[in-house]
Amino acid sequence: MATSRASAAQIFPGKGLGFLTLGMSLHNVLTRLKAHPQTYPAIDVAYSPTEPLYQPVIVQLPANGLRLRFDGPDQRLRLIEVLDFSRIILTYKNLEVVKGLKPGEPQTSQSGPSFRHVYNRLFGPSYPGEYIPPAAHSPYGTYVLSYPGVAFSFPLQSSAWSEQCDFVALMSSSAASPATSMAIFQGASWPEVRSKMFTQQPQYPRSPALIGKTKESASDEIEEVKIHGAGKIEFIRRGSPPFWITLSETTPQDLVAELGPPDAIYRKNDRRIMIHGAAAGGVTAREMSPSPSRGVDSTDTDHSSSNSITDDSDDEEISPAAAVDPSKLAAECFFNYFHHGFDAFISYPTTPGPAFPGSDLPDPSPPASSSQLTVTKIILHGNVPGSYPFNRHRRSRWTIHLDSTDDSLTSETPYEVISSRLKELWKGSYSNGAEERALQRGMVLNRGWGESPESSVEFLGDWEESTGGKHRSGSAGQEGGQGLGNTELFGFPGLLFEVLKNGAVSCLTIY
Repeated sequence: MATSRASAAQIFPGKGLGFLTLGMSLHNVLTRLKAHPQTYPAIDVAYSPTEPLYQPVIVQLPANGLRLRFDGPDQRLRLIEVLDFSRIILTYKNLEVVKGLKPGEPQTSQSGPSFRHVYNRLFGPSYPGEYIPPAAHSPYGTYVLSYPGVAFSFPLQSSAWSEQCDFVALMSSSAASPATSMAIFQGASWPEVRSKMFTQQPQYPRSPALIGKTKESASDEIEEVKIHGAGKIEFIRRGSPPFWITLSETTPQDLVAELGPPDAIYRKNDRRIMIHGAAAGGVTAREMSPSPSRGVDSTDTDHSSSNSITDDSDDEEISPAAAVDPSKLAAECFFNYFHHGFDAFISYPTTPGPAFPGSDLPDPSPPASSSQLTVTKIILHGNVPGSYPFNRHRRSRWTIHLDSTDDSLTSETPYEVISSRLKELWKGSYSNGAEERALQRGMVLNRGWGESPESSVEFLGDWEESTGGKHRSGSAGQEGGQGLGNTELFGFPGLLFEVLKNGAVSCLTIY
């Protein structure tokens, strides 16, 4: 890949590389990369199809010689690796990490910086590094020279290594080759951070735009959403005090005051899924909220401005929200907060879901008739790799608080565990076993007909099994994996879960 000095990436040890900042969300990184297809023509995403929320997600940029590693639960950038120095120009304090190649000199993946250049010119003296013996019968081991926040790996002849050697003299000799890779991480040294890289709290926010910003100039990012039942939802923020949303009471003006204007406003008039509400005629148990067999329209699963159950675009309207005036909204709509990981349904007040049995909260009272639009539903997106709406929202993490001390059900909990716990919690609220089975029956939701997934990344590994075992393949900008994109919907009072075949919760609607 041809590069120019103008496109050189600056190294910031412990912080990032160029625009890539440690702690950035996977959604933010992919969005930035996809916005520059000429610079990043190939984007490969590797993930675990069985444990996508536990195992790291890896983004590879083969044309740029980069590999990015994100933790699974929070999807935040933890490690930046340069694997091919010939495909990217790197600078540190205005010095080139690899001196420019001479005209006609071939570019190879071995064109990394020498130990002498790193040690004497770029980063200066350091403590002795870590020697890793060779695997199998290779004559070369690896010497890792580590500085705070950055490390280099050099091939070293195993026959030359000894614990008593002068490492500077040895690494400056012909026994050592130029560096083959570089890592940028958060920590004092590579050996120290290696075991906690994916679990320690990131120093920088998910969005680099928030670095150095005040609360007045930019809305704080949401770290976690706590669901307390009875329409009470608590939003925990990075640096600001938490704020609460009370369904059918919180107004659009309140949302804008706390979070700023939404990224988009989405209006949808299609109500064909309302037919399933007809099956609910005899339901009386605490006004059991819709399992998929009853009142599915009350959650309106079609909650994203770019995510439609059907392909009838005439039923949809997407509006920019930069100059939104919440006091002048004329009809029901969704406020899409893509960078916060959730959507809010703005509608006329309804009775929220009941309190969790055993909690200290009372059941909500039916609201008085009002023409005031309020927030009646919150949709939290999991951004699960392999799911149909992947990368439309950044990942939203949540916890269901069944009582004041219990926080065991989280966005990473397999749905089988969540379902078992909620079934036991609500066991006494059904009139009979038949009603219980009917209300907890899953309903298949097809997200694959119509538009294909709007993602220009290549998935390495299985496309979610619900798409018929297809693989997401092709270079950036190509479509692949034309499966159905089916998920299942499961309902409990006040909660609706959209679940993938691997048990991961792709979306949670609270109403």
